[in-house]
Amino acid sequence: MSEPNFQVRIIGPLAVLRGGAPAPLPRSRKVRALLAYLALESSPSSPLSRSRLCDLFWDVPNDPRGELRWSLSKLRAVLDDEQRTRVLALGPATALDLSDCLVDALEVERATRAGLGEATRERLAELHALFRGDLLEGLIVDASPELSVWLAAQRQRFRAMHVAVLSELSARSTVVSDETFRVLDAWLQLAPLDRRPHEAMLDALVRSGRPGDAEAHLSTTIHALEQHGVDWGPLRDAWQRIRVATVESPRVEIVSPTAAPVTARRASVAVMPFVDATSPETRVADGLTDDIITRLAKLRALFVIARGSSYALAERGIPAHEAGRLLAVDYVVSGVLRRHGAELRVVVELAETKQARIVWTDELRAASAETLAFQNTIVDRVVATIAEEIEAEECKRAILKPPSSLDAWEAYHRGLWHMYKFTATDNVRAEELFRAALRLDPTFARAHAALSFTHFQNVFLELKDDRDRQIELALQTASESLGADDRDPAAHWAMGRALWLRGAQSESLAELERSIELSPNFALGHYTLGFVHSQSGDPRVAIAATNHSRALSPFDPLQFGMLASRALAHVRLGETEEAADWAVRAAARPNAHAHILAIAASTLGLTQRREEARVLVARIRSRAPRYTVEDFLRAFRFTPEAEKLFRGSARKIGLE
Repeated sequence: MSEPNFQVRIIGPLAVLRGGAPAPLPRSRKVRALLAYLALESSPSSPLSRSRLCDLFWDVPNDPRGELRWSLSKLRAVLDDEQRTRVLALGPATALDLSDCLVDALEVERATRAGLGEATRERLAELHALFRGDLLEGLIVDASPELSVWLAAQRQRFRAMHVAVLSELSARSTVVSDETFRVLDAWLQLAPLDRRPHEAMLDALVRSGRPGDAEAHLSTTIHALEQHGVDWGPLRDAWQRIRVATVESPRVEIVSPTAAPVTARRASVAVMPFVDATSPETRVADGLTDDIITRLAKLRALFVIARGSSYALAERGIPAHEAGRLLAVDYVVSGVLRRHGAELRVVVELAETKQARIVWTDELRAASAETLAFQNTIVDRVVATIAEEIEAEECKRAILKPPSSLDAWEAYHRGLWHMYKFTATDNVRAEELFRAALRLDPTFARAHAALSFTHFQNVFLELKDDRDRQIELALQTASESLGADDRDPAAHWAMGRALWLRGAQSESLAELERSIELSPNFALGHYTLGFVHSQSGDPRVAIAATNHSRALSPFDPLQFGMLASRALAHVRLGETEEAADWAVRAAARPNAHAHILAIAASTLGLTQRREEARVLVARIRSRAPRYTVEDFLRAFRFTPEAEKLFRGSARKIGLE
């Protein structure tokens, strides 16, 4: 399919291309939605009345016709040129004439009406390439409910057309190749509960000599269908037919899902009952165990074995490592509590089950008179450290595996490794890995939340130029995380960050507070509360929140942000010496980015330590030669008073 000089892309992010180069689009989301609506619903022979468009796009504005005239003028600037008028005014009506343009959505519609069965394989591949995402992907429009319903229906309609294209492409695949699996992966992503792409995948795997992978895919799919209440019997029958039809295919026994072991998407952990070696009658050890199990489960990041199973094995005298193997978990936690005079000591151990290898161990001490406070301290420390250490282990494991062999959990953890590098290249790679994880498991709430954070970083660190779109994507992916699991604190954390980007501070704080209400041990929730309060909220709340986040996660990859947020809070309290000390500590962290260095340089500039400040300015300029105080202030949401202080400091240290 030859590409004409002028293209309008509606499937995926909206784009207009002239000669292959993107044309600047209006910032207004309503103008963008209007372009798509007119492209799909109007033509010179079938224009749309202006009154209809006013009702649809402007619910209760002061001047709907004026708004429409302004919007159409913006469209003319994008679509019209000296040779052709494409935005038509036809009396009381309006239409677009895009007959000389390639409009991806119209191209797909025409091919579907003509019959995909009549299309060549090359034509089907061209149609598949036109799908770059959902219709108007990432666009959220505040308009009438009718327009929202229209957009939802159109997105569903084009998804169905994409599925039809992929189904036809798959049916034409006579030889199994990498392209075959790319088509099947795309089909499965769009229709994970549809039996047909799973049958095609099983057939392709067997035909390519990978019966073991076919068996694994079948097992995973059966469990997914069972969890969603979908009858998996037809898929089992199809598998039996594929086996019979395949010469020398290996025997695979189909086991009822109720009897088959469930393959957990998350890393799994069992917390064995802590042992009180001196006073078992006090039940302090049991209290510790129960609290750790409960709070780990609230994090929603790990598959935590229920209390009853752990206690049942302990009562039979089975050691922790053996219990971990019997429970088929990845990690096992155990602990021993002892009293030495007036002192309480608890030794905690986290071990990797498969190799019986100790991942982390520590001894915590306190006076016996402080038992209740000590218990809370231990639980906080143990829960945060277990989550942190397991995440680090899973990242290491994922990094060592070939990218093509990663499952959803592994792709997510490999993405985290890149995400915390805070560079443009690594952020792009992290986004790719999170999207790969979501293709494998669209219900993976943490992967949606992490994907939202990559879009947050694109805005905050200005890694991409399309700021408004990145904010929309941060909101969209955070919303998808909430849709996948609205009790995951990370989902509310992602939404809180995205809302802060949009400037909705009160709504942002509500989401962040919800994240730590769901899981008091969620360190990132406490940190981000401090981050928001440090700039324009309550600086004393910021100090308390960042302190708590550092206590929960002392080796967190965002430690620099925790320290820097406390520094900002001290600036707003007029405590510039303390601010400088905390900011210098933040800048010393190995992954501190330019904004952190700018906080340190600016706070030093507010004291008499200006030579140190200029050294940091030189470090900033070595990374970002054009970085100025304007870049710094654009990233944050400071009060006018704080902004004035930072501008004054910038003049003194050469950051203008």
